[in-house]
Amino acid sequence: MSRPGSCFNEKGVKRNGEATCCVSVLSDPHGTPATRLLSAFREDTHGKKIYLAGKEFYNEEGKTFGLDIVGKIKQQFNTDPTICPAYPPSLGLTGFTQQVTDVTLGKSCRALVENRVFSVQTPGFTAAVRLGAELLRHWHGVSDDWCGPVYLSSPCDDSLANIFRAAGVKDIRRYSYWDDEKRGVSLEKLLEDLDEAPEQSVIVLSASAHYPTGADLSQNQWMSITQFMMKRQLFPFFVLPAQGLCHGDLKRDAWPVQYCASQGMELLCAQSLSHCFGLYGEAVGHLVCILEQNSLLLSVQSQADKIVRSLWAQPSDTGARVVATVLSNPAHFVEWQGEVKHLVERCMLIREILRQKLRLLGTPGCWDHLTEQRGLYCCAGLNGEQVEYLTNRSHIYLLPSGCLNVSAINGRNLDYIAESIHLAVSASL
Repeated sequence: MSRPGSCFNEKGVKRNGEATCCVSVLSDPHGTPATRLLSAFREDTHGKKIYLAGKEFYNEEGKTFGLDIVGKIKQQFNTDPTICPAYPPSLGLTGFTQQVTDVTLGKSCRALVENRVFSVQTPGFTAAVRLGAELLRHWHGVSDDWCGPVYLSSPCDDSLANIFRAAGVKDIRRYSYWDDEKRGVSLEKLLEDLDEAPEQSVIVLSASAHYPTGADLSQNQWMSITQFMMKRQLFPFFVLPAQGLCHGDLKRDAWPVQYCASQGMELLCAQSLSHCFGLYGEAVGHLVCILEQNSLLLSVQSQADKIVRSLWAQPSDTGARVVATVLSNPAHFVEWQGEVKHLVERCMLIREILRQKLRLLGTPGCWDHLTEQRGLYCCAGLNGEQVEYLTNRSHIYLLPSGCLNVSAINGRNLDYIAESIHLAVSASL
């Protein structure tokens, strides 16, 4: 028998609770707010225009960064006669999936020991989410009429809803996450919304460096949420779109996933390794799946293989090989981690300098939340009027929610951004 809280019974069939399908307000036939924002930025001819809504990590020169260790390894590949171009297996390079799974879950993870885990290399984070969504619909013979509900945080990456819809998931809902008044996560509102979710609902959770707010839950809060989800029989679908760039540590960034796994929960975890390895042209993604019973492993793997062959056939080779090489070599790993920690420290320094400049300018309000968040992204706490002021008056483009990419701020534009925020906030009073 399947234990209470499992999304799938011993036959692998999805338990479909009573829920009314609904079309989310996230639906946008003309593209996401992010794509429209980028189009507006490109059409802007102002000399001081600044784009703060990108998803890449930028260096001090405003370019996507490259890691020295990654460059060295790629050079070694180019001169290694034993490495020949070839299509990798449909589920990815075994060395890559094993290394990423071990570092995400920990080698001593009970689910790994009990052979209840399988993972798939995907062409990027989006593909990992899509595969996870497809598995939720087709997991070992699930009926095609399952359409959710799937709960996304408010705010979240606008593309997530479209990815689930593309997989045929029709019922997409929201749960509260960011609180404008508190300028942080509201655990109370979050739990209130999840308490209203039907049993077996899928809850998409950011394990670290929440996009686009940069505001994360504490370990104690994660413990509370995990116990709550187990009691309410909710299914966790973790996302890690920029793993490693929150604390500079792959394992630490994945702690919520490890904790849920330690409690015996089934789960999915979609990851991207492109950000933290500077492999933006390689699209290196990964999906981890923890089952309740190892008797389902071969069936679910077979289903995943069928889905992959219909979506992208084979993932890319070079990027995954680079990641596997770094993670399997202690010397390479130490060098890589040192470079990544430097990137994380730069983001934290930018947050601190921006906070101090706003304070010195006398900008109304408290700006301590800037340094309480982590990762690439930050919710500045600006309202719609202030965001519009920044766009129209200062030609600074950030998301409508007031969230921005911290790494896009550098020594050349920091003063201008701080002064512009000061003017936008002061003008709205």
